[in-house]
Amino acid sequence: MSAAWPQWLEPLSQGVFAVDTGFQRPRFDAAFLLVEQGRAAFIDTGPAPALPRLLGALEALGLARDAVDWVIPTHVHLDHAGGVGQLMQALPRARALVHPRGVRHVVDPSALWQGATEVYGAEEMARSYGALLAVPAERVLATAEAMVVHVGGRPLVFADTPGHARHHHCIWDEASRGWFTGDTFGISYREFDTARGPWIQPVAVPTQFEPDVLQASIRRLLARAPQWMYLTHYGRVGDVPRLGALLLAQLARLVALGRREQHLPAAERHAALRRGQLELFCASLAEHGCALPRERVAELLEIDFELNAQGMAIWLDKAAPPPANEAAGA
Repeated sequence: MSAAWPQWLEPLSQGVFAVDTGFQRPRFDAAFLLVEQGRAAFIDTGPAPALPRLLGALEALGLARDAVDWVIPTHVHLDHAGGVGQLMQALPRARALVHPRGVRHVVDPSALWQGATEVYGAEEMARSYGALLAVPAERVLATAEAMVVHVGGRPLVFADTPGHARHHHCIWDEASRGWFTGDTFGISYREFDTARGPWIQPVAVPTQFEPDVLQASIRRLLARAPQWMYLTHYGRVGDVPRLGALLLAQLARLVALGRREQHLPAAERHAALRRGQLELFCASLAEHGCALPRERVAELLEIDFELNAQGMAIWLDKAAPPPANEAAGA
């Protein structure tokens, strides 16, 4: 890395840069900047307070703001897309490329704000996410399956990848043979890296977790035999076949945990799902060679335990069979 570059800007080769958005903790939430032939695209933006780092990345690379052609959130969850409105205001030539199910939330983010506030609470929204700004409809383009756009002549291909959210797409970059995966390919925090490489886990946050659909999306990504996965949480990971197998196994274990605790009362089930995740992931990390104490693992995964438990509960309630009298038409 150039000595003049800020430490939160990481070159990943082949014109891809990771920008640590500063959300929650260092190396937790990434936006990616792809540069080709003097043109650029942002893939995910982080929340609104990340704007100075996003614009700072352009400055550090000597790129004018009008060099950015595309702003591409993988989906509209706020840790991925909360800053789209602010960033688009600052980039005069850019257009936003958004999954068709997410377009309305980018053009009018009021419902997105309300839904996120119900999950996180007003205090956390104000502290971590800032304001959501609307993007003019004429600057938003809905993506489609197999759609191709170019950055300086470099093709990016879109794939519809539901399971984490129904408004989720992933972006294939043939030049680096990598997928920009949002949350579809899970999360891999650098604190859990060992001599064996990175560790990975699935994400089951509210409100559209669908494990069978997510499994299919993961397998679809793997079918391209990618060399790299660019994860919003966090950074670029290789050794993709091993990580893919681990991710699918972790997803199956998470589903089994949910099924085991499905019939508990809501409050008890929530606590059981949190405890079960700690047991599941601590065992997996120990097998991975991670020497972090249990308390540190719990601290690093606290946000995920809580949101996963909420998302699993919604999925379980949707999947639960009706009571016997209701099923019989009583």
